[in-house]
Amino acid sequence: MRLLLVEDEEGFAEALCTSLKMEHYITDWAKDGEEGLTFGLSDVYDAIILDIMLPKMNGLDVLRKLREQNIQTPVLLLTAKSELNDKITGLDSGADDYLTKPFHREELYARLRALTRRQTDTATPQQLSYSDIYMLQGSNELYCKTSGNSMPLNGKEYQLMEYLLRNAGQIISREQIIEKIWGYDTDAEYNNVEVYISFLRKKLTFLKTTVSIQTIRKLGYKLTE
Repeated sequence: MRLLLVEDEEGFAEALCTSLKMEHYITDWAKDGEEGLTFGLSDVYDAIILDIMLPKMNGLDVLRKLREQNIQTPVLLLTAKSELNDKITGLDSGADDYLTKPFHREELYARLRALTRRQTDTATPQQLSYSDIYMLQGSNELYCKTSGNSMPLNGKEYQLMEYLLRNAGQIISREQIIEKIWGYDTDAEYNNVEVYISFLRKKLTFLKTTVSIQTIRKLGYKLTE
C-alpha cells in the first residue's frame, strides 16, 4: 500500500513515516503544498494524508486542484484545526475523511484501512478487463476470452498489467510506471520497465489476444487493440 504524506513539520512527518513503515505502508513525504500537488498528480497512491496548513500552497487548494484534475485518490485531511466549519470546508472540497491533531496513531491506521477498503469495494471491479483479456481480483492469472488461454503473472508483471488495464487506451510514461511499481525511492531504471513490458508482450502473444502494448516514442506505453 503506497501513501503520500503532505506535511511541513519535519519531526512529526519523519516519526509518522517511520510508524507507517512499521505498519507496512510505503510512504512518500512532500514538505509543502506545491510538492504535494506534484506528487499527488502522479496518481500512483492508494491514499493521501494531507495537512491543511502548508507553505507555498495550503492543503485545501491542493485538494481542490487534485479533484479538478480528476485525481480520485482517497484523501485524509490532517490538521490542528478543530472547528466544525473547517471540517465542513475540507469535506466539501473533496476530502474523504478528517482527523484532528493530536491523535492516536491507531485511529489513523483504522481510518486509512477504512478509506482503502472503501476504495476497493466501490472502485475496483471484481473483473478487470480490456477487449478480450481480463484478470480476476486476487488472482495472478491473465485470461483471454477469445482463445480460452491463461497465463500466470509474477509480482511485478501483475502490478504492471493491472496498471495498464486500469489505464487502457491512455499513454503511461516510463516515469509513471517506475513510480507506481517501484516507488520514488528506487534505483530502478528505464530498462527495468522495458524488461517487464517485454515479458508481458510475450505472454500476450501466447494468449493469442487482439490486445497489445504499444510503444509511443518518447512518451511511454499504451494498452491497445
